[in-house]
Amino acid sequence: MPAGHEVIIEAVMKADTHPSYTAVKVTCSCGEIFETRSTSGAELNIEVCSKCHPFYTGKQKMVDTGGRVDKFRQRYGNN
Repeated sequence: MPAGHEVIIEAVMKADTHPSYTAVKVTCSCGEIFETRSTSGAELNIEVCSKCHPFYTGKQKMVDTGGRVDKFRQRYGNN
């Protein structure tokens, strides 16, 4: 391209193709209520949030389904 020439590229977007992204209230089963943004536009009811999820609270527990944890500990020791 010769010096002094500019290329102008315009992005043309279609109007009204994207959903509205509005603030919604989220209510957790633990009672925590907070606000976030969503395209659903309706209030959200969730089962776990960062206030009650074991990973974030540090209260993780080992779920023993069918004695698998005990079988593992018996076979390989309690390391």
